[in-house]
Amino acid sequence: MTTATQTPEVRSSKQVDKSGSAVEKVANHGVTTIADVVVSKIAGIATREVDGVYDLGGQAARVVGKLRETLPGSPSLTQGVSVEVGERQAAIDIGIVADYGIAIHDLAEGIRSNVISSVENMTGLEVTEVNVTVHDVHFADGDDDASDAGEPRVQ
Repeated sequence: MTTATQTPEVRSSKQVDKSGSAVEKVANHGVTTIADVVVSKIAGIATREVDGVYDLGGQAARVVGKLRETLPGSPSLTQGVSVEVGERQAAIDIGIVADYGIAIHDLAEGIRSNVISSVENMTGLEVTEVNVTVHDVHFADGDDDASDAGEPRVQ
């Protein structure tokens, strides 16, 4: 449950409930609440916009994501993203699968730049860190462990 106090002289400030689940901006005309899931979705979308990102999440998250895609509705935009949102700041952890041939250090910097820009512009929160974990590399020719399991290595 979030609580907010309103004072006419305050134009905008941020508050967070004790659970850390939402950020509120208090102004003299009302309260704006930003939930953690909103920051997660913004970060997930911003990450997917970067060339060289094949997918988000580790293997288990991707399996669950594939199952979710078979159900009606939109795919999970928060897969592979976790956030901590404070009163004025956010810290973001992102797990990705990179396309083969992409310089991973440049990819990580591109992700950081796009995520920081998107989250700060859309929420007004200061992003203190974006940690990127590369869980796997994807080969364009369809190199999946599951598809290779039935084929012999030597003929």
